[in-house]
Amino acid sequence: MNTSNNSDDLKNGALQIVYVTAPNREEALNIAKTVVGERLAACANLLDAVHSVYWWEGEIQEDTETVIILKTRQESCGALIERIKDLHSYDCPCVVALDLKGGNDDFLNWIVNETRQADSH
Repeated sequence: MNTSNNSDDLKNGALQIVYVTAPNREEALNIAKTVVGERLAACANLLDAVHSVYWWEGEIQEDTETVIILKTRQESCGALIERIKDLHSYDCPCVVALDLKGGNDDFLNWIVNETRQADSH
C-alpha cells in the first residue's frame, strides 16, 4: 500500500463514505466491482441479508437487501453516485455520501492514492 502523505485530502470532508443498498448480492457485487475497477472508489464492503423497512408508493415495505459501503474522495463522489445510479436496478436507489473526518492516516492516504489514479486516465 502506497501511503504517501496527502494531509490536505484528509481534512474538511475531502474523503467520503458512500452507503448504498442493492436488491441482492449479485447486483451489489457488480456495482462494487465496476466502481472500484473504474477507480471511482478505493474499495467496497458488502453486507449481506440486511432487513430493510421503508415507505414506498404509499405503503410500508420490507425487503432483504445487500449494503455496499464505498470509500472515495469528495472530488470523485458525484461521478461515483451517477455511475451507481446507471448500474442500479431501483428507480430511486439509496445512495448517500457521508464525510469521513478521521481514521488510520495510512488507510486514508491509501483511499486518496487509489482513487487519484482515475484522474490520470
